[in-house]
Amino acid sequence: MPFQIIRDDITKVKADAIVNTANPNPCVGAGTDSAIYRAAGEEALLAARKKIGPIARGAAVQTPAFRLNASYIIHTVGPAWVDGRHGEREILRSCYESSLSLAAELKCGSVAFPLIASGSYGFPKDEALNIALAEIGKFLLAHEMTVILVVFDRKSLELSEQRMGGIQRYIDEHQVRLLHEAEYQGESRSRFRRPEDAVLPPHGRPPVLGNTAPIAAPGAAFSAGALPDMAGKSLDEVLGGAGETFQQRLFRLIDESGMDDVTVYKKANIDRKVFSRIRCRKDYRPKKKTAVAFAVALQLDMPTMLDLLARAEIAFSPSSKFDLIVTYFITNRIYDIYEINAALFKYGQPILGE
Repeated sequence: MPFQIIRDDITKVKADAIVNTANPNPCVGAGTDSAIYRAAGEEALLAARKKIGPIARGAAVQTPAFRLNASYIIHTVGPAWVDGRHGEREILRSCYESSLSLAAELKCGSVAFPLIASGSYGFPKDEALNIALAEIGKFLLAHEMTVILVVFDRKSLELSEQRMGGIQRYIDEHQVRLLHEAEYQGESRSRFRRPEDAVLPPHGRPPVLGNTAPIAAPGAAFSAGALPDMAGKSLDEVLGGAGETFQQRLFRLIDESGMDDVTVYKKANIDRKVFSRIRCRKDYRPKKKTAVAFAVALQLDMPTMLDLLARAEIAFSPSSKFDLIVTYFITNRIYDIYEINAALFKYGQPILGE
């Protein structure tokens, strides 16, 4: 999986390069910087760092990793947050861009980042996360590398108040009831209502932000016409006329999208080798998180996504938090897989991709 979010101590992560949020001067700082010095070997790392001298904010340099399970430590100096009007965001973007560019120059296959500047430097965590995801996403569209965002715990990964509140309301107040009613109170699985036809409870508001359409029920597994007409046919005839497999439908959707294969698998957070296996196997059976990742990359609507998943015998459940979070983003037409993955991780769910 090209992009990963993990909960760990960054000094224990195995990667070709470990990114350190460094002090601008060659000395041991606080937080991540101090932890990396201790784990790598303070004396040796400090000697290597002194040879480099001061580092400008937003720049990145490398030293050996010494005792860390890596080849390099990439040192970058983040911005100290003042009020957001002193170039803090531009400096933070430069930290990620410079570090990723340096990792590519060093021919690293993997690089692990902390959430830069979100600790002792005081950068607001939700903004720090947005910048990290945007810069990593932009880099991975043009490069083959595994980028790991390492957080100490899920609480340290903060979504914006608007997004977090919207997801929580969606789960708690609206969608469980809507999905439950659609799934268990007479909604036919052979019919799928369009989002604009969905009936909302009279006391509730649409369970999405902004002016987007309310949701149709993920519990409806098939769109109209997905199952063949079986009337008057033998079982052999029915089986002989089986529809497209997941793999066949996926590549037809890719062709219809106008995107090339590389763009699709990168936007889906899918490893190139995994994608090659899918292309070669007509009977490929994806994991749910992989199938949904392709739906996000192709910007499918809910009926089309559920039809694609049904061809791999994958259904959405009204009791699944993973399914509700994915549905929240798709019905809001938010197809940024990095933002979706941050939300899934925050709620303890598997992230999209493979």
